[in-house]
Amino acid sequence: MQRHGFTAMGTQIELLLDAPATTESAAAVTAVATEFARLEALLSRFRADSELSELNRRGTLDAGPELAAIVRLALSARERTGGRFDPTVHDSVLGAGYDRTFVELLGVAERPVVGAACGGGVTVTPGGRIELEPGFRIDLGGIAKSWAAERTVELLAPLGPALVDAGGDIATRGQAWPVGVATAAGELTLLVEHGGLATSGIDRRHWPALGGESHHLIDPATGRPARGSLRTVTVVAADAVEAEIHAKSLFLTGAADVAAAEAHALGLPAVIVTRDGHTVLAGGISA
Repeated sequence: MQRHGFTAMGTQIELLLDAPATTESAAAVTAVATEFARLEALLSRFRADSELSELNRRGTLDAGPELAAIVRLALSARERTGGRFDPTVHDSVLGAGYDRTFVELLGVAERPVVGAACGGGVTVTPGGRIELEPGFRIDLGGIAKSWAAERTVELLAPLGPALVDAGGDIATRGQAWPVGVATAAGELTLLVEHGGLATSGIDRRHWPALGGESHHLIDPATGRPARGSLRTVTVVAADAVEAEIHAKSLFLTGAADVAAAEAHALGLPAVIVTRDGHTVLAGGISA
């Protein structure tokens, strides 16, 4: 089993490839790292020269195929989740204090949380021209990482069973991969086969703010960090993008029983952990 790691998109990327170490496999691993770097240069809101930052500055852009494709996915997700998954949370994320990379954020003095409107209009033409409603900007966040994981696992899959983990957004191919998921009582192992897994939660990316703690998961209904009873939600789905969308959407239901009922209705295996230390399994998972 080959294991490789590097940093991209503000997180640790891990690659697993069940194949002999050859010149071909080494080239595939290099191609994965190169592709992550290329997509980060296009899609990062922290890079002033990225295509996403240019769109946010101008409000309209003849976008390249990757940005147009991901924005379309995000808009479809907003419609399917009733607005819980919303790409126009950019200014709310900044208002929560997440206005620089997470590493840089840890040394910043406490600041107040400032809400901002979400749900802004976004159109993407068939030719790829994106137009934003005035006063709104886009943050693609986790969906960009999950999309990159799905793209890059395809570079490894011809060589053997493969897994790409982009900071918890996991894409798999070729075999049932055991993936450990943290619960209130310890680690639970899920088997993920030719699909994806993602976790949304406040267990890692949070920071002190005036009046309390802040985090990056914005409730579009309020334009502020979500304040429900959940700590993390992990979802297994057909691919990493779907897992990311549903993990965030279920997290924003705010309550374990509501999230579990929705996961069951959608047929999504889910592990839901509450802030007060309870774990709820849904969508066919049993302990």
